[in-house]
Amino acid sequence: MEVIQPRLPKGMRDILPRQMVLRQYVLGIVERTFAEFGFEPLITPSVELAEILLGKYGAEAEKLIFMVQHRGGKEKLALRYDLSVPLSRVVAQYPDLPKPFRRYQIAPVWRAERPQKGRYREFWQCDADIVGSSSMLADAEIIALIYTVLQRLGFQQFVIRLNDRKILSGIGQYSGVPEAQLPELYRTIDKLDKIGIEAVREELQESGLAGQTIDRLLALLQPGKDGQAALDDLRRELMDYPLAQEGIAELTELLSYLPSLGVKDGFYRVDLAMVRGLDYYTGPIYETVVEKPRIGSITGGGRFDGLVGKFSVQSYPATGTTIGIERILDVMEELRMFPSDVGETTVQVLVTIFSAELMHESLRLLTELRSAGLRCELYYDADPLGTQIRYALKKGIPFVAIVGPDELASAQVTLRNLPLKSQVQVARSEVSEFLRRQFASEATPPPL
Repeated sequence: MEVIQPRLPKGMRDILPRQMVLRQYVLGIVERTFAEFGFEPLITPSVELAEILLGKYGAEAEKLIFMVQHRGGKEKLALRYDLSVPLSRVVAQYPDLPKPFRRYQIAPVWRAERPQKGRYREFWQCDADIVGSSSMLADAEIIALIYTVLQRLGFQQFVIRLNDRKILSGIGQYSGVPEAQLPELYRTIDKLDKIGIEAVREELQESGLAGQTIDRLLALLQPGKDGQAALDDLRRELMDYPLAQEGIAELTELLSYLPSLGVKDGFYRVDLAMVRGLDYYTGPIYETVVEKPRIGSITGGGRFDGLVGKFSVQSYPATGTTIGIERILDVMEELRMFPSDVGETTVQVLVTIFSAELMHESLRLLTELRSAGLRCELYYDADPLGTQIRYALKKGIPFVAIVGPDELASAQVTLRNLPLKSQVQVARSEVSEFLRRQFASEATPPPL
């Protein structure tokens, strides 16, 4: 029989138990923070009708949508590209949902792009969105949510970059960019961090823009003043462009709320060259960049007021963010940011089998520990204790529980703490509480 070589498609990964332990730690903090901010969980299908996804993201993004089909199927189907379009479909499909509708969703998405570090074809997104409010308070809360999640994960060097699509459109109008070329303009400006200003200038020239238009455009996008000072300068420069004035007013209001929401100065800035690539953004946009190591953006989002209206005559304003769990995990591993108590396994105790005759004593102990809420694994064979302990060491299980003849006679259990290389005998009636105290003292709450 021919043996099939075990391998994966490009850009796909198996996430083995050690990586899953780290992932669950991060997702636990993210989900808990989402819930504390008043967001409720939602799940949508991995596969959507192709018509739901197509025509929402822009030409470049839609090249990356995975189309899927089953034998004999008449419907055109596609794997979801993100979680925002499915959310908009849900809001349109269930009009009685209370508004504002605050939901979070943590789920995989698929994109047929070139795999590289921090970028995969299947990856998880952590989305939190508010549908049904046009208030800049909603956008400010999203910024506060991003800030709180990253602080709790231990990030200290990051910046949430803020801009507004209305400002970008106003800059385009001021510079003389034809309205039909604005989407292409966004995509080109979005490359400024990656390819530099001269390469952006060349791309704009190749698109047919006049030299004077390009000069006026890039002069406004050059890094300079930040925050309210940058917006005040821009307000004066774009006084005759109502759309730009509307965007400047939105960002000014949004910035005014952040200090009261606990977002510290230095962790956010206005960046007029930050675009966000998707076509559905309509107002404030936000993107978070880690200063060290520079791995690209780890969160992204913004206001998408017109997206629900793609599926219903009744549209709703909406804003939200995606937290890029894959890049966050890569950065946290590279910088060794995980707490020491986040180990290689979720198992807390290995219950050994001293001998075949004492197997049922081990089973009774196992049941007692599990009933007390401890995560336990049973070693199935009466191998030498050294073999069983080496197994626990290999898996990273911190405690080994032993019930031998001496322990049985004295109504005790021997507990070996493998990381500390120590051993203690505990009364059988107290062993569960002893272990629970050990793990409670080691637990490190995430920083606030």
